[in-house]
Amino acid sequence: MSEQTRSFLVWIVIGLIAGWLASLIVGSGAGLIGYIIAGLIGSVVGGFLAQQLKIRLNLGNQFLEQLIVSVVGAIIVLIIARIIT
Repeated sequence: MSEQTRSFLVWIVIGLIAGWLASLIVGSGAGLIGYIIAGLIGSVVGGFLAQQLKIRLNLGNQFLEQLIVSVVGAIIVLIIARIIT
């Protein structure tokens, strides 16, 4: 498996977990595809906000740091989606 394929699969897994956790927190039952979409968009939003606000978690575990940032981003995405609809 190539490094690019592995990175893509990790991104999908993080998106799925982040979307699921965010939907538990916000109270949305979007289903598997909805979780992945919310998590992936949340990853981008959370990463952008963390970079702009210069937030560093320094937990020592990069997967966990990415997951937390993605969950926060997915929560923001789900709240905005709820406001819009």
